[in-house]
Amino acid sequence: MIVAIVSLTLLGLALGFALGFAAKRFAVAQDAGLAAIEALMPGTNCGQCGYAGCAGAAAAIARAEAPPTICPPGGKALVEALAKRLGFSVDVASLTEPDPKIASVDEEICIGCCRCLKVCPTDAIIGAPKQIHNVLREACTGCAQCLDRCPTEAIKMTPIPLTLQHWVWPKPVLNGTLGVMS
Repeated sequence: MIVAIVSLTLLGLALGFALGFAAKRFAVAQDAGLAAIEALMPGTNCGQCGYAGCAGAAAAIARAEAPPTICPPGGKALVEALAKRLGFSVDVASLTEPDPKIASVDEEICIGCCRCLKVCPTDAIIGAPKQIHNVLREACTGCAQCLDRCPTEAIKMTPIPLTLQHWVWPKPVLNGTLGVMS
């Protein structure tokens, strides 16, 4: 029994040192500016911007290949943060933020073809072949990629239902502007 404990402890220490050495030796340097832009992104990796994920969108913004308004889930707050980080001015008054929506499946029309399952980046759609599908509300990011793939148009984008879990107390209004009461 003691031999097994000692040998597993020594094996764990040796592998831990090996992993630590490998992490130092093979570390990949990352651009600090790119890492800062990526940290600002919402991290939903929904693909609404046309890139594979938030890391791809952040790299495109850093290379000036994409505008800072490319991320729909980020909204005005992300555009303002990117403008501040990258040092340019932007007028966010012209930007519109649509109300958040999630996908929902009409059970009477769904034929269970599973096409929507394959394109959902967050695996929010559950179901099986030739079975009715459903959407996990907590996992759906509202990317709407499943809309184009549904042959029967059983999937619709609906506003997020107002429940006690999702309700947020509105900020108080001061002199016609939103702010914090003093």
